Amino acid sequence: MHESLAEIDKFIITKVKEIRESKQITQEELSLALGKNIGFISQIEAPSKKAKYNVVHLNEIAKILNCSPKDFWPDEPL
Repeated sequence: MHESLAEIDKFIITKVKEIRESKQITQEELSLALGKNIGFISQIEAPSKKAKYNVVHLNEIAKILNCSPKDFWPDEPL
């Protein structure tokens, strides 16, 4: 039995994707910039969404995307 991701995980994954795409950075480019394998971001953004980011990932992604980690979080609890 696979546990589905929490709403907060889905929200953050979507926000990272939106910001990544707005800066015209591919999944592969972001994966490599994080020092991960080329498919790391695609595994997280995949429709099955079994993988998720951790706090360290989000901090590093914010550095790469030149934004605040707060940009990935909702204004109100979900």
